[in-house]
Amino acid sequence: MTLIKWNNPRNIERVNPFAPSFNEFFENMFNGNLPTENALKVPAVNVSETETSYTVELAAPGLTKEDFKIDLEKNTLTISAQKETEQKEEGKNYHRKEFSFSSFKRSFTLPETVDRENIGAEYKDGVLSLSIPKKAEAQLKAKQIKVS
Repeated sequence: MTLIKWNNPRNIERVNPFAPSFNEFFENMFNGNLPTENALKVPAVNVSETETSYTVELAAPGLTKEDFKIDLEKNTLTISAQKETEQKEEGKNYHRKEFSFSSFKRSFTLPETVDRENIGAEYKDGVLSLSIPKKAEAQLKAKQIKVS
């Protein structure tokens, strides 16, 4: 009887530390899930509420205020951005020109209680902040009830 040593494919990481990422690359390639170099992920958003307004903060470093487009249609607030960059480098024996394009779009459904006419936006230090005030009748006001 001959004993044959068998390598468990699940334990191949012990033999080759690059095997998991290499195998994952081919799995993603055949499934069509390869990441693109210039893909921009959807930015993270914080939404908070006070008695008088809502605040939306969107983290988007590397953009300028001109890159943003904010639309309000019915009760849907849409924030989008596009950025195109071009790098050109010339040397003695070579030329290189690279283009990149990135964009994102986020939409939020606003409640009927917002004051659509007074929505404001500011871009500072890589964060887009939107101030969405509530209508006066929607703001919670303290009221004292007398006992009779």
